[in-house]
Amino acid sequence: MNTFSVVLAGHGSRDSASIEECDQLVARMRESAPPNISIELGYLEFAKPSISDAINKVVRNGSKQIIVVPALLTAATHAKNDMPAQLDQFRTEFSDCDIRFAGVTDLHPALLDLCRERIVTAESTMDKLISRRDTCLVVVGRGTNDPDANSDIYKLARLLEEGMQFGGSFTCFSGTAKPLVLDGIKRAARLGFKRLLVLPFMLFDGTLVKRIYAAAEAVARRNPELDVVAGNYLGPHPMVAQVFLERAEQALHGLAPMNCTLCKFRVPIVGYEHQCNGPLATALTKQQELQPYKPHPIEKQSFEHISAGRDWTSFTEETLPVAQRIVHTAGDLSAADDLFFSPGAVATGVMSLLRCKRVVTDVTMVASGLKRQLLADLDITVWCGVHDRETVLLAQSNGLTRSAAGIRRAWQLFGNDVVLAIGDAPTAIFEALQLVREANWRPQLIVGLPVGFIGTVESKQALRDCLSVPRITNTGNRGGSPWASAVINAILIAAMNRAANMDRAAQPRPDADQ
Repeated sequence: MNTFSVVLAGHGSRDSASIEECDQLVARMRESAPPNISIELGYLEFAKPSISDAINKVVRNGSKQIIVVPALLTAATHAKNDMPAQLDQFRTEFSDCDIRFAGVTDLHPALLDLCRERIVTAESTMDKLISRRDTCLVVVGRGTNDPDANSDIYKLARLLEEGMQFGGSFTCFSGTAKPLVLDGIKRAARLGFKRLLVLPFMLFDGTLVKRIYAAAEAVARRNPELDVVAGNYLGPHPMVAQVFLERAEQALHGLAPMNCTLCKFRVPIVGYEHQCNGPLATALTKQQELQPYKPHPIEKQSFEHISAGRDWTSFTEETLPVAQRIVHTAGDLSAADDLFFSPGAVATGVMSLLRCKRVVTDVTMVASGLKRQLLADLDITVWCGVHDRETVLLAQSNGLTRSAAGIRRAWQLFGNDVVLAIGDAPTAIFEALQLVREANWRPQLIVGLPVGFIGTVESKQALRDCLSVPRITNTGNRGGSPWASAVINAILIAAMNRAANMDRAAQPRPDADQ
């Protein structure tokens, strides 16, 4: 960024809290900007200094290139008419200066990420575990007489609803546009959800924000059976400061945000980060016939050695391949001694993989140990959220480990249609069992084989004692991610063999008489 001055043009407020937060935001921008760039603040109305005062100041200080950045979330009358009209006057008055007007923030991906942070933090304050599928997200915008600006709030609500897997969303406004916030939250309360999460899409505190919180409290009092939680507004957050600096730099270089700035294939949008920069999906024109699993000759020889190495009569036809694959992974025939299978767990796992086609792991190492070709042939998705941004926020807000937070997110995202493979974190088992007890979660199968000395034995015992879900675990301290992967691989092989046999049975047979 070349040497120039930035004037942040705020709307202004009679509320001192709003002015203080605007000052804090400018301070954050100054901390982030290079030292050769000056940043000043001016207001359109209701507060001092004015935008004119700020521009006069930077001109007196010798600036010849000035970028006016509107501190506005959407482009309505102030951004389209009022501020540009003022700038025309300034350009006439300071004809030797290059004065440019930057774009508003719009629905910048960083602001969506900040909205997600506000939502996760709000959820962490509630005592009840309520799924997002049973939650209505109520997004409250400022409200204008410009339908284009108002439509952005509806778009924001939809992006967050789909990206964070809410059961529904509702949009209302704190002023000017309808439905107004109190009417909007009342309507949302009648939609049949267990929880309303109210998100103020506002920059700073002030009269309108206080109106939103008051409306949420009023609806909560009138509907004691309904959980109503209000999240925080954006505020003087570092992400907001960076967005304004980005808009200033774009104006400096004559760039304008494209109308596809929120394309999920270009930027990591909330809930679709994994699709960013990824190739577009292409449909297979011809599905290949599935073939039974064929082990490598060395693998085949190893299992022959394992089969002859000990007495296996205590295992059933279904559990034997799982036990032998754990022995193969551990390199220890005694690894099978402590295994526990709930009745029908393996058969349930096979059918679940073929039907639900999703494995959730607590750590990436479990995912890395799964046989990729089998996953691809059976079209099974593996999900691990331990490193996701939302998982980090959830862990920080709720005092969870990231592995446990990833399990909670899987409950939110996928419901019951998952097979859990936990190979590292006892806290992930405890979190899954808490969700089974308190939220009636019913994963198709839980494989719990963490290794270690802190909470490991206790978590496995708790999993064995849980009668609500099919489960595979062991006793003692042994286990680990490779063991959990081995169990899923054994079930994958069984699933592939079953699918291949079904595929062959479905093929038309030639009739000798025809």
